[in-house]
Amino acid sequence: MAVAYEQIADQLRWSIRAGRLRPGDRLPAESKLAEEFRRSVPTVRDALRVLRDEGLIEKQHGRGNFVRRARTTTVRTNLRHQWEKNRARRPLEERARTGATEHETGLQVDDLIFHAAYRETTADQDLAAAFGLPEGTPLLARSYRTRCAAESAPFSLVTSYLVHDLIAANPDLLDPANEPWPGGSQAQLCTVGIEVDRIEERVTARPPTPEEAAELELPPGTSVLVLRKTSIDIQDRAVDVSHVVLPGDRTEMLFTTPLERW
Repeated sequence: MAVAYEQIADQLRWSIRAGRLRPGDRLPAESKLAEEFRRSVPTVRDALRVLRDEGLIEKQHGRGNFVRRARTTTVRTNLRHQWEKNRARRPLEERARTGATEHETGLQVDDLIFHAAYRETTADQDLAAAFGLPEGTPLLARSYRTRCAAESAPFSLVTSYLVHDLIAANPDLLDPANEPWPGGSQAQLCTVGIEVDRIEERVTARPPTPEEAAELELPPGTSVLVLRKTSIDIQDRAVDVSHVVLPGDRTEMLFTTPLERW
């Protein structure tokens, strides 16, 4: 037999899923819910905690509990890489019309807010091994955040590393004011004569750090997907290493593998 707080959670959950409580609606105060369900306030708080853990409601400081609005979902497919390569040398006007985020979310350019930050750094042991270069090699670290204009959390947390000497021939690649670059990283690399041959991606899952959970606005207990992407050029050099943290509650990874015919 369900305990009291579970019964309250069941009824509120049903109200949300049936549409009686809509996204953005504020739930009655805890004292009102306690009166309605004829239970104690601590019991109501336990029920609300269950719904928050499920991602159905969120607590806004000083305002109360609200039905959580659905977030835009992302379907990330490995076919995006060939799509980006096909566009890398297309005219600027064509590349500027849409990007990978729009491709994966179904949103339009005007629906998005984009932010990029650059900083100079050097390769630590991990990055040096990934690039096959000595520790201390100068790198350009680029952080990207893209979100739907109607939402406050980004789709992912992206940090991309480029070898400084490989891109320095084009000063425009060192200036974040040129972001978002039409066509993305492959188009950027193309301007310095680099053609990407293949991309390796490794995906793992783990609990988020407190900072990641806050920035991605994750419900309690939600894991993140961590994608490590390495772009390798036709000279067999690693030219871009990216770390991508994706929210597990609104990201789908789709892998399609073409097979040769017998």
